[in-house]
Amino acid sequence: MPLYEHVMIARQDLSNAQAEGLIEHFTAVLSDNGGKVVEHEYWGVKTMAYKINKNRKGHYAFLKSDAPAAAVQEMERLMRLHDDVMRVLTIKVDVHGEGPSVQMQKRDERERGDRGDRPEGGERRERSFGGGDRRR
Repeated sequence: MPLYEHVMIARQDLSNAQAEGLIEHFTAVLSDNGGKVVEHEYWGVKTMAYKINKNRKGHYAFLKSDAPAAAVQEMERLMRLHDDVMRVLTIKVDVHGEGPSVQMQKRDERERGDRGDRPEGGERRERSFGGGDRRR
């Protein structure tokens, strides 16, 4: 069966439990239609780049599925009809990536206090509108 990855954004006024319930509901839709969710991640409430339906934030969820195209189409159809789901993105992939997604890796680094690949005592640069760099 083909492999898919889905990102769903739900309304910001839902509780975390309700957002997790949406994930479980759509997982059941896929399994009822002959597919399965290999892995899912709840990314939490994040600020969006622009308002969607007067919402500035949303609950983000990520699902990896192994399902026939008909099952994915049915799940997407139901997501688009659901009042709590604002956006859905589905892509077909050749293989699922191992380990957590990039979003979850970033969260783990923040929780541990990692500074990424920034050198110790690294300088910040400030760019003015004139195009010149000033070191601070």
